Amino acid sequence: MSVWKYATAGCVFALSIMILRKMTRFYKRGVLTCSEEMRNKTVIITGANCGIGKATALELAKRHARVIMACRNKEKANAAISDIRKITEYGELIFKHLDLESFKSVKAFCQDIIEHEQKLHVLINNAAVMNHPYAQTEDNLEIHMSVNHFGNFLLTNLLLDLLKKSSPSRIIFVSSALHKYGRVNFEDFQGQQRKPYADSKLANVYFARELAERLKGTGISVHTLHPGMVNTELSRHSVSPALNFIVNPIKYLLLPSAEEGSQGIVNLAVVDLGTDTGKCYGKKGQEEKWPEISSEKAIWKKMWEVSERLTQLN
Repeated sequence: MSVWKYATAGCVFALSIMILRKMTRFYKRGVLTCSEEMRNKTVIITGANCGIGKATALELAKRHARVIMACRNKEKANAAISDIRKITEYGELIFKHLDLESFKSVKAFCQDIIEHEQKLHVLINNAAVMNHPYAQTEDNLEIHMSVNHFGNFLLTNLLLDLLKKSSPSRIIFVSSALHKYGRVNFEDFQGQQRKPYADSKLANVYFARELAERLKGTGISVHTLHPGMVNTELSRHSVSPALNFIVNPIKYLLLPSAEEGSQGIVNLAVVDLGTDTGKCYGKKGQEEKWPEISSEKAIWKKMWEVSERLTQLN
């Protein structure tokens, strides 16, 4: 009996400490203190209605940025804007509809931006899906490949002229450390992928690295960051709803919050990075070495050419 008593007491104590650490304002893993303002700067954030995207929108609004929240769901985007407005009255928050599953939606979004925005200083490619049940999009592509890579490829390229016009400007890819476990099957972007999330993120890394090379000297810098494991809705398809009931509290206690996970992105969006481009950054915004799997330039070019063909960019 005494063993169980001590074990129970130990669990309660450990849980209490975890909760206290999570709730206290002094416990912030990786929260940065960059205070530079973004006044008169326009930023697009994809997937800004929840998670890291929403937290990034909040932080940039605090710095007086004009934030275009590119989201698929209008109701969720408006709810996110309402939440942000409870915290800060600074900045502008504008919802624009964007569904990265649909090339038609991407083209319509970009046309709207080009027609109504004079400047675009930062593009944050944040939206993603993870462990989604197998599905093909209306463009006959596997959903992870469409949302996590091909949609980003088309979106970014269609906005390049506006980014060049607004230079110095920057493009930020929110990637994942899991991309190093991916493998791109260039023969099949329609079928079930081996590791859908990792494979699609690797494809996007190939694009980011080739893009950085092509944009040298244009005034547009390209940065790629992996935020690490963060407590967001990204993993909602990873376990069943019943298990989520158990897993979510554990995630809340053990993983960094969306606010904490957004800080590296905010840092890349705000600070003066000089002439840096084409680099890889970790969750705290620290520069890291690119994994070997993403270092072959011939693969970057091949990924670009295939993406150009499948999105009918030209």
